[in-house]
Amino acid sequence: MSTLTNEYGQPIGAPQPGWSPRPLPSAVTLEGSYCRLEPLDPERHADDLYAAYRAAPDARDWTYLPVGPFDDPQVYRRHAEALARSTDPRHFAVIDRKTGKAVGSMALMRIEPAHGVVEVGHVAFSPLLKRTPISTEAQFLLMSYVFDELGYRRYEWKCDSLNAPSRAAAERLGFKFEGIFRQVVIYKGRSRDTAWFSILDKEWPVQKQAFKTWLSADNFDEQGGQRKSLADLRQMFA
Repeated sequence: MSTLTNEYGQPIGAPQPGWSPRPLPSAVTLEGSYCRLEPLDPERHADDLYAAYRAAPDARDWTYLPVGPFDDPQVYRRHAEALARSTDPRHFAVIDRKTGKAVGSMALMRIEPAHGVVEVGHVAFSPLLKRTPISTEAQFLLMSYVFDELGYRRYEWKCDSLNAPSRAAAERLGFKFEGIFRQVVIYKGRSRDTAWFSILDKEWPVQKQAFKTWLSADNFDEQGGQRKSLADLRQMFA
């Protein structure tokens, strides 16, 4: 790819004709086949979420999150009430369509409408949705909202660089690793180096096709196992 230069011979980035700031994410409901994302509502979701998180055998899922674990339903409810009041991060509950119960939550955060950049974060998935199509579809629904409806250019994923499961999840979902920012955060009394990942708008069409194919009923065998992985499908559609 040739590099653009200005009148002084300096290399410059690609022009963005017609660009305008993107809308802020709103309190929308996003419908999928396996799950639904709803604006987090403590009255409707807090009890279900607390029960879902308590289904875990131990507290390891909270190690790399800035909050938790929660051993008291009232403490968790107050936490959920604080989440619901926030617009950045804007939190969503993940609803299992089979049971109608909330089984996890996630958020859009560090929202920069002027630049078309947003991050997915505060991902707190309970054992009731891990390693199920729900966890993948929930991520897909939020990506689709950001790219297709809001028209953002960049979708970010960040995590503690030591959080191997989160880094593996980002790569499985098609995020590209960009590097490590050192000593960015102090949380829970610890220093954190942050791993950065992203998906760009120009990459989204292939990603979207891979997600839709992966989520189709034809991609699962009688035991619920996947026939083709997301990575295989991205290669197929690239």
